[in-house]
Amino acid sequence: MTLGVALAFANAVNYVDESVRQARVAAEHGLTSVWFGQRMDYDSAALAAIVGREVPGLQVGTSAIPVTGRHPLLVSSQAQTAQAATGGRYHLGIALGSAFAAGAFGVPFDRPIARLREFLTALRELLDTGTADFHGELLTAAPPLPTAVPGAEPRIPVLVAAMGPQSLRAAGELADGILPYLAGPSTLAEHIVPVITRASSTAPRIVAFVPGVVTAEVEATRAKAVEQMAFYEQIPSYRRVIDLEGVDRAGQLAVIGDEETVAAEIQRYYDAGATEIVLTSTDLASEADELRTWKLLGELNRRQAPAR
Repeated sequence: MTLGVALAFANAVNYVDESVRQARVAAEHGLTSVWFGQRMDYDSAALAAIVGREVPGLQVGTSAIPVTGRHPLLVSSQAQTAQAATGGRYHLGIALGSAFAAGAFGVPFDRPIARLREFLTALRELLDTGTADFHGELLTAAPPLPTAVPGAEPRIPVLVAAMGPQSLRAAGELADGILPYLAGPSTLAEHIVPVITRASSTAPRIVAFVPGVVTAEVEATRAKAVEQMAFYEQIPSYRRVIDLEGVDRAGQLAVIGDEETVAAEIQRYYDAGATEIVLTSTDLASEADELRTWKLLGELNRRQAPAR
């Protein structure tokens, strides 16, 4: 059971330099992993590779690269390059994508589960064997040259941003685990963990992404979370898990309070079946509160570390 953070910020003179700086600070505070979402600007796999190389010992991951507008051959190359660059500390996150993302690429958003299954099947073959001969209904991956990157070891874990029943079954059968976001403890325990566990042949990784921050300004921070996270309420997959948790607004799922409150809520996610937790939106309050949050996560990591 480990704790990490998702890094994201609005203002930076150089986004790569700032990512490296923040990752170093996170590692100094005892965090074991940093994760990068795939947006419309930077390349998350490349950013993770740079950060992982610059900050030795830190696990790095992408959460998550949408299959919409991508091809398994290209994602395999990105992932293997990041794995070689970090000395085996890269974690690849894949997502179904959305109609919003599909529109940006000018491609249809149709049969998303079928596309996810074909993508994962071809990707896993590429990563595991260094080639592929996959011919599906929606995509083909049949490279005429080897695709293995020297030094890309050990085996790259593939995780899926899955929360619905069909995507959970696909992840259980074809990936190493999942990256649920905005799925509260009750939803995890009752609707997510049982489904992927039944579909998996081995114990799946459940890396829960949870918005949260340690702060004394609880009401103001909660109001900010409700405002900033309203976007997710319009996306069906997130709307479903928000409703399942019994709240109206996505921001209500943010973990906000003092150290004792946040630590207790984190434990609820572990009790619900999460194997790892990544806190997001730790910049909701002040910079001092963000560092206070990272300090708590580092302390919790040290408590969980096995005695030597």
